[in-house]
Amino acid sequence: MSDRPETPVLDHAFYKIMLKRRTALIAVLLGLAALLLVLNIALGSSPISLGEVFRVLLTGTGRGNNLLIIRDIRLPMSLMALAVGAALGMGGCEIQTILRNPIASPFTLGITNAATFGAALGLILNTNVLKVSESVMVTANAFVFALLASVCIYAFSTRAGAGKGSIVLFGIALNFFFTALTMILQYVSDSEDLKSLVFWNMGSLLKTNWTKLFIVLGALLFCFIIFYKNAWKLTAMTLDDTKAKSLGVDVQKIRRMVIILTSLVTAFAVSFVGSIGFVGIIAPHIARQLVGEDQRYFLTLSALIGAVVVALSFTISKIIIPGVVLPIGLVTAIVGIPVFLSIIFREMEAM
Repeated sequence: MSDRPETPVLDHAFYKIMLKRRTALIAVLLGLAALLLVLNIALGSSPISLGEVFRVLLTGTGRGNNLLIIRDIRLPMSLMALAVGAALGMGGCEIQTILRNPIASPFTLGITNAATFGAALGLILNTNVLKVSESVMVTANAFVFALLASVCIYAFSTRAGAGKGSIVLFGIALNFFFTALTMILQYVSDSEDLKSLVFWNMGSLLKTNWTKLFIVLGALLFCFIIFYKNAWKLTAMTLDDTKAKSLGVDVQKIRRMVIILTSLVTAFAVSFVGSIGFVGIIAPHIARQLVGEDQRYFLTLSALIGAVVVALSFTISKIIIPGVVLPIGLVTAIVGIPVFLSIIFREMEAM
């Protein structure tokens, strides 16, 4: 007898197993993110016991100043680590999808360095682009220039003949351009301003508050919902443009949408916490190895892995030197460089 009638049943069973495994993987990452959240709240210049952390979170009461420390300082910082990581992971996932390039990310396209230049204008030249109060001047400048770089990339992508390769090259050119401008400002700055810029460029969560957190979370959720609603179109974008068009996907429209939304969420994240590199590269790379290109899971896992990477880096930054919180960008770079090199070597072996 032929086995052909059983094939659909076997395929369906395999599909159900695959879905269960992917759902379990998401659950594990959510649990790991929750664990890192609690650890980051507990760790600091004055450690707080896990029991006290749970007491404050669940009952709203605590010993001494623990309620104030946890509720107003450590909890928003710990949540911001997860939100920024998710934003960068999601941004890297979609940029790599539309450009079909494993090393594409908001960092490599120049958006992060544009934000750094904006911050440098405020820190070194005291330039207030939006004429806001001095307390938010650096953040506002960084946001404006991150969006400016995004507008340039978007405008270039609308030109006739602008393909995925040319967009990457244009982004690299922007990267070098804003880096050069920042170096000019560093050259003319005094030692104190230079120290401030270097510290900002290393990335830090120490100035996080609830307002900044809610802004980043709002941008993150808004962009995630739109991306998820277009999951099948984004999955089709992993094919070449001709095949994607044959499936009814407006390739240029989807590419522009991704550039706009990714730029928006990245601009908010970077302007509040500074430059945090490599997360937008390594999170999608790991997610792709685990679940492939299906955007329903690739997008979700990229965001979760990005959140876990930044939260883990934040934890490590507080325990390397007791009593000192290292800039989180340094830790993510140390973690990200080996993964980045592995991507390069993997691509070389595939050729």
